Amino acid sequence: MRRKTLSAGVALLVIGVTASVTTGAFASKAGVSKIAIATPAKANDYGWNQQGVAAAHNVAKVNGAKLTVNDGIGYDNTQAVLLRLARSGNQFVIAQASGYNAIAPRVAVQTKVPMISYDNPKNLIKNYMSDIETSSQDGAYLAGVLAAKKTTTGKLGIVISAADTNWFKQAGGFVAGARSVNSSVKFSFAQVGQASYDDAAGGKRVMQATIASGADVVFGMGDGATLGYIQAVETSAKKVWFIDVIGNPTPIDKKGAILSSVLWDFSKVFKAAVADINKGTYGTHTYTLGLNNGVSLLQTKYIPGAVWTLVQQTRRGIISGKIKVPLTPDLKSVKALMK
Repeated sequence: MRRKTLSAGVALLVIGVTASVTTGAFASKAGVSKIAIATPAKANDYGWNQQGVAAAHNVAKVNGAKLTVNDGIGYDNTQAVLLRLARSGNQFVIAQASGYNAIAPRVAVQTKVPMISYDNPKNLIKNYMSDIETSSQDGAYLAGVLAAKKTTTGKLGIVISAADTNWFKQAGGFVAGARSVNSSVKFSFAQVGQASYDDAAGGKRVMQATIASGADVVFGMGDGATLGYIQAVETSAKKVWFIDVIGNPTPIDKKGAILSSVLWDFSKVFKAAVADINKGTYGTHTYTLGLNNGVSLLQTKYIPGAVWTLVQQTRRGIISGKIKVPLTPDLKSVKALMK
């Protein structure tokens, strides 16, 4: 999963980068006291960037640490930003994008400051670098169960903004979850573009086409394109439900269109990483974001009690291993599963 951006919303506090201090700011015996996070887009998106920054605030508060937020840095100046954060006295730097997973290890070793990024389990360097993996398909399976119970047309939609590994994994989980409830349910699948994460206009257009195909519950993975998805759903002439991913967009839901969201809370993995830095065991293993460690399905008032009970039973089945969720890391495997 790379992660470029997501929707739009209320701005979060951006704390300025601290003055440059000594390179190699390892945690003292008292533990990590200065943390930084760099995100590709602004932390006001009700999604990837906002969730990452919120979790960083949580781990800083728990550890009594100062947090530096450097959001909206894009991908063109990543090395310079990470170097600046590492040389500003921070003892842990969160490189909040899988697109940073090639640069972060080099900077971590160069500056001797522990860093973490995503989607490269080979990025393990003792004391300096670790990786976060996601079992995103498990949460999407729950969304599929919900969608299959909520549809009245028997047709579900899946819209993705880009050729993204996590989007494919979640699309497959959604299909499998829905089919576990109704084996005859049909799907409409659409992609906005190869890397159209922020294309709200394109997202609206593709979502409108998906709705026109007969889908009355749509699972959307977008980033900035999510705004377009929501606009299309809210202005639809017929009732359509939208299920989002990563963040909670209900504060901007004015038409009661958002049925749920597959939430990602990074707090536990960030806390585990800081604990390992303090213990001197950092960089010896990866961290996984899953149903028992940060992934959940958002409960809204539009989900009937009996359906929510089924969702929770399914969640327990996945965690226990009784329910196996297929892994679909590419478009080919998603389409094969849909057939």
